Amino acid sequence: MILFLTLLVAGIALIAIGAGVDGTLYLSSAGVLLLIADLLYLAARSLWCSPRRPAR
Repeated sequence: MILFLTLLVAGIALIAIGAGVDGTLYLSSAGVLLLIADLLYLAARSLWCSPRRPAR
């Protein structure tokens, strides 16, 4: 969970810096890609760690 929160904060910070400073579109792009990777990580982790219960 620490990794998820760290990536989330880093992605938001990159987007904010990229939007605030003129000519740094690559920072915004990196932030968006980091947020997408973070969401994919969260989805994979939730699917991998979900308890599998047999159907009754």
